[in-house]
Amino acid sequence: MSMEMDGTKHYATRMARKKSYIDARIAEAVTDLGVLLVLTGNGKGKSSSAFGMVARALGHHLKVGVVQFIKGRTDTGEESFFSSQPGIEWHVMGDGFTWETQDQHQDQKSAQAAWAVAQRLLRDSSLSLVVLDELTYAIKYGCLDIEMVVHDLGNRPAMQHVVVTGRNCPHALLDMAHTVTTMEASKHAFHAGIAAQKGIEW
Repeated sequence: MSMEMDGTKHYATRMARKKSYIDARIAEAVTDLGVLLVLTGNGKGKSSSAFGMVARALGHHLKVGVVQFIKGRTDTGEESFFSSQPGIEWHVMGDGFTWETQDQHQDQKSAQAAWAVAQRLLRDSSLSLVVLDELTYAIKYGCLDIEMVVHDLGNRPAMQHVVVTGRNCPHALLDMAHTVTTMEASKHAFHAGIAAQKGIEW
């Protein structure tokens, strides 16, 4: 019993120290600012994480804009659900994966049309959150100029939050981002021959 009491006391002491540290850090965080978040890496879940933030923002009755740069299908679960919600603009602007289109000129046209929509959203101060889904691919394949992207992101309304998703995020975006999360791929069902599943992949 004494060992159990000692363990309980030690745990309480540790948690008190942790609370003191976290409370101090929270007290120091006084800047109110629209943040740029980047979700990158080879692991699954980048877009899913972004759409989780969309749900959170809508739950607070904030207005949201979404531009999808690569996805061309409009039968995904997220598009079906979110596009019917009040307070959101949802734009599916891609033609599908680049290895499917095999048409660089068309990919460039689609990406530039998508960025024109993104530019409008990035100037709209009524939008609290803008998601630029799979933007990094449009940059990687030379469909969009990185300097233009950085400029437009840097000149958005001060309180507007932006989430950028996609693999191989360019360093210019990583450098300007406030939060960067790199998804690591440990296992994926596809590599075991399991087909993409409704409600999980799309």
